Amino acid sequence: MNAGASNGLVSDTAMVMAAGLGKRMRPLTASQPKPLVRVAGKPLIDHALDRMVEAGVTKAVVNVHYLADALEAHLAERQDPAITISDERDLLLETGGGMVKAQSLLPDPFFCLNADNIWLDGPRDAFHDLSNRWNPDEMDALLLMVPHARALNFRGKGDFQMDPVGRLARRRSGRIAPFIFTGIQIVSHRLLRDPPAGPFSTNVLWERAIEEGRLFGTSFTGQWFEVGTPQAIRPTEEALQRG
Repeated sequence: MNAGASNGLVSDTAMVMAAGLGKRMRPLTASQPKPLVRVAGKPLIDHALDRMVEAGVTKAVVNVHYLADALEAHLAERQDPAITISDERDLLLETGGGMVKAQSLLPDPFFCLNADNIWLDGPRDAFHDLSNRWNPDEMDALLLMVPHARALNFRGKGDFQMDPVGRLARRRSGRIAPFIFTGIQIVSHRLLRDPPAGPFSTNVLWERAIEEGRLFGTSFTGQWFEVGTPQAIRPTEEALQRG
């Protein structure tokens, strides 16, 4: 039985990806890790951790690499959630490698999210949106997707096509895809099996799951913000003020 099942969640734990170099957020990341960049008076990682706690996710595994001491010191001041550090100081492992390194610290399944995520929940929070749709018999991972209309500051072509049952396929070259990945997902340990050695992207694991028909998505009922560059901070703050 999953530890988080009693509150309607499939897991009580989330991995928070916080190890990246934050190159697109320069010059703000010249002297601080991207998760500590402030938006609306609060570090990015606290936006994500606060949403987790509100939803009932009580544990976080946070990977660190770039300016790790500053990030660890900040996290040590928090009371909730209970935080375990996955230390990548010696080698930045990217998203897939980071999950594999932390796997022994994570239940099956677990939530995974980017430390620079900001979102406003809809009728249900993001973690219950995912939990309500999760089916381990069919899925290796379930990605929280958002249509372009609810992806503020996003200027790309989209990431995935989604069929009527939620099975995902990649955007075709030269086309626009209707759904954008929010950076929030449920991951089973099955997705992490037989991984490449060293640093690698989660895309490697997703491609195998797509081929096996086991990568799924569900559409988010709230609003998501792309906060990848300094220019995105002010419009995000203005939107958050409007609620």
